[in-house]
Amino acid sequence: MTQFDSFIRALSSHSSEVKLDIPEFDGKLDADMFLDWVNRIKKIFTYNKLENPMRDEAERIRTSLEEVAKEFGIPVQFQRFWLWAKRQNHTYRPNRPLTHQEETQSVGQLKEVSNKAHNAELKLFLEIEYGPDLSPIPPPDKTKEDILLFFKLYDPVKEELRYVGRLFVKGSGKPVEILTKLNEMAGFPSDEEILLFEEIKYEPHVMCEPIDKKLTFRASQLEDGDLICFQKSPPAESEEQYRYPTIPSFLEYVHNRQVVHFRSLEKPKENEFSLELSKLFNYDEVVERVALQLCLDDPSKIRLTPHNCYSQQPKPQPIKYRGVEHLSDMLVHYNQSSDILYYEVLDIPLPELQGLKTLKVAFHHALKDDVVIHSIRLPKQSTVGDVINDLKTKVELSHPNAELRLLEVFYHKIYKIFPPTEKIENINDQYWTLRAEEAIYGNGFESFCPLFWSQIPEEEKDLGPHDRLIHVYHFNKDPSQNPIVQNFGEPFFLIIHEGETLAEVKLRIQKKLHISDEEFSKWKFAFMSLGRPDYLQDSDIVSSRFQRRDVYGAWEQYLGLEHSDSAPKRLYAANQNRHAYEKPVKIYN
Repeated sequence: MTQFDSFIRALSSHSSEVKLDIPEFDGKLDADMFLDWVNRIKKIFTYNKLENPMRDEAERIRTSLEEVAKEFGIPVQFQRFWLWAKRQNHTYRPNRPLTHQEETQSVGQLKEVSNKAHNAELKLFLEIEYGPDLSPIPPPDKTKEDILLFFKLYDPVKEELRYVGRLFVKGSGKPVEILTKLNEMAGFPSDEEILLFEEIKYEPHVMCEPIDKKLTFRASQLEDGDLICFQKSPPAESEEQYRYPTIPSFLEYVHNRQVVHFRSLEKPKENEFSLELSKLFNYDEVVERVALQLCLDDPSKIRLTPHNCYSQQPKPQPIKYRGVEHLSDMLVHYNQSSDILYYEVLDIPLPELQGLKTLKVAFHHALKDDVVIHSIRLPKQSTVGDVINDLKTKVELSHPNAELRLLEVFYHKIYKIFPPTEKIENINDQYWTLRAEEAIYGNGFESFCPLFWSQIPEEEKDLGPHDRLIHVYHFNKDPSQNPIVQNFGEPFFLIIHEGETLAEVKLRIQKKLHISDEEFSKWKFAFMSLGRPDYLQDSDIVSSRFQRRDVYGAWEQYLGLEHSDSAPKRLYAANQNRHAYEKPVKIYN
């Protein structure tokens, strides 16, 4: 006997319409559909009730039954409506049929009885019974002993769960008594061995428990509206044959299914591929799937970085090797969940890489304009001296015996000269720029900074007792924000001699920077202290301004070169903060 189920939903009592929604309960339920009672809508039936909305309160349920009869050809005497009920586990199930008295009530009155949440909707389940000739027949009488159950069939081959019908059973009866009927509904042989499960709830976790076929329905605590899922009893080798051999495993899959969009960390705006994963996958399972997608033999060479839901950028720090328990942990950002992950393919396994420290060092050659960024990878307990020695094997120096120093640069200021004995483990090149140059250690310049390398000028090696090594920075002032000073360009050190005038210092600066006479004539020079310029004249003795040592740091006093910033802006590809950079940049790993 064929059956067709639906529910009617009457909108607000002040609405001029009632909508009849007919879901496809006889359709399949797969990974792209919801579980429980939520299904696709087959048809929405709308009719105008009354022109005067105030008369809606008097509109009877019986009128709705008559409209259903007109639309679908189902006589009123063959219809039976049920009220829905919200259970303690927050699921909804058909609870009981309407009484004859309730069928004579208005929509508004019945809504007050059934809707404890005071929503604008009245939800009813419409039960329709068909005879052998597919003509509607009166629904069977229901006693307190009768229980209305709904059945779904699972196919592990197709990974499909579909509705196959409903049955009235006796509370004192047992599932073993309806196995033949269930096999008939499924199209199985009458003696097929099947397993039964009760689909209890879907949120926040799947709850699907096996049903003992030898216990009574009442002993199994089954009641009107419950959902029973069944399947063929899986063979012993089913674990190898099917991805989800049982109903609980399939429901867990659907519930935890997560499509993740992967992007290369080098192209963070472009989705490169998507994978269907499970939120319960552990770290190894996730990187294995990514490696398989990339045809990579060693998954340990995959490094993942989470997505920042607020900035829509990769997070600054990647995920450590086995640093999270599940995929869901990779996708959570504060109280939001993302579906994006960034990946890198490393040249060595991530566990090995995590034992090393990688620094991006910008090397400035004394005689060339190109800036070459080198990736220095050493054990974390290595020193700055080890970095210098490694860098010497990668660069071409101006002379074989050149010495190098490591500087920390931030926003176009030098903040630190690293001593050769300092450990590299805590050096952060994500927000600072590391520069290499020939250097003299000491002079009160110790502080923290990214690494820049260049050669030490010969004049710095011949410091006299009254000579000073000073900072020289480029700056200009925004007319709209005057007198705020903005630094730009490449900072550098300069030796000033006792009694040397600004005019003499300017000649050496012009020669060092290769500036034309016409352009250099436009520059202004100032002694800068705590961001305030004190402009100098050509006759001023520069060293007299750099006598104080009781300042917050050596960088708080510097010689400022004021001029327009006409150089094209470039980005530090090595650093995530992407400071402006004015020279050609090459990157070597």
